[in-house]
Amino acid sequence: MKITVLCPHLRIAGGVRAILTYADRLAGRGHDVELVVPAKHTIALWQPSRRAAPTWFGPFRPRLSWVSRWRADRLPAADVLLATAWQSAPVVAEAPPSCGAKFYLIQHDESLYHGQPDAVNATYRLPLRKVVISTWLREIMRDRFASDAELLVTPVDPALFHPVDVQVGTPRPRVLMLHHHYAWKGVADGLEAVRRVKQRRATLHLVGFGLDAPRAGEPYDEFHPDLPQTGLARLYSSCDVYLCPSWDEGLGMPPMEAMACGASLVTYDNGGCRDYAKDGETALVARRRDVGDLCDKLERIATDEPLRAKIARAGQEFVRTAFDWERAVNRMEQLFTEARPRRRPS
Repeated sequence: MKITVLCPHLRIAGGVRAILTYADRLAGRGHDVELVVPAKHTIALWQPSRRAAPTWFGPFRPRLSWVSRWRADRLPAADVLLATAWQSAPVVAEAPPSCGAKFYLIQHDESLYHGQPDAVNATYRLPLRKVVISTWLREIMRDRFASDAELLVTPVDPALFHPVDVQVGTPRPRVLMLHHHYAWKGVADGLEAVRRVKQRRATLHLVGFGLDAPRAGEPYDEFHPDLPQTGLARLYSSCDVYLCPSWDEGLGMPPMEAMACGASLVTYDNGGCRDYAKDGETALVARRRDVGDLCDKLERIATDEPLRAKIARAGQEFVRTAFDWERAVNRMEQLFTEARPRRRPS
């Protein structure tokens, strides 16, 4: 099959990793996959390139084409055309039939934080075949937009994320949290929960990581800026607890990656986590944006080592077995094959 994917950018992000992984694995099966990516400084309308994907991803088999902007009338003939963000969905909807069966990979309710709600919501009403990455998103499509959607939970790559033997010289438990400038990532809530627990348990050690170092005065005991992807497994493995205070997540890959590396999870009920965070079984789940409840859950897992170990074992086993890249790509390939236009005999 010839598959065209409209990818919003190639910067490091969980959603982009998923897009690149599907594209690369489909190309590895012999499909002709082309990513079309807008670039701010591209002068020509279309610049095909075999330049490798960003080094953070590794070897990449599909073709890349850089464009100044997406245009429906300039997209290539194909069997399948895939939108992967709200900005690309209208372009896919307007594309001629020669561009192939039209799909929309939805990885978050982007009306919450990533665009004007009316404009984003309009894309969810477009006549595109929808693929969502969490049960929460499938329910949103069904309940708010009367639209069916195929559920394909994004798996963790076990080749990248698995337990690593790491020796640490800091107090335990070590609690890891992603630092991000988006307010909805809940960093302020997480820091407040940690502060309250530390008042009663001084040995708790807060570890932060993120693309950029935090501002001076942020109360991390240890911080790791801009780690390479190959270094994340060591960081996850060195920590006992992963704290996810995000208010909303389409799925939430860092918590799943940390679970795969043996960390126990404490999280808000942020929607997307419901596919892997089962309260009292694979995680401790606090009410959304309830800092007091998040603090209670964090203190409980920090002070109960047998519970922490039980949650960590169950969580690791669940994310390792419930979701699998081979099965996910099989299903994506099947959806594309069933939907592609039938060629008339010459």
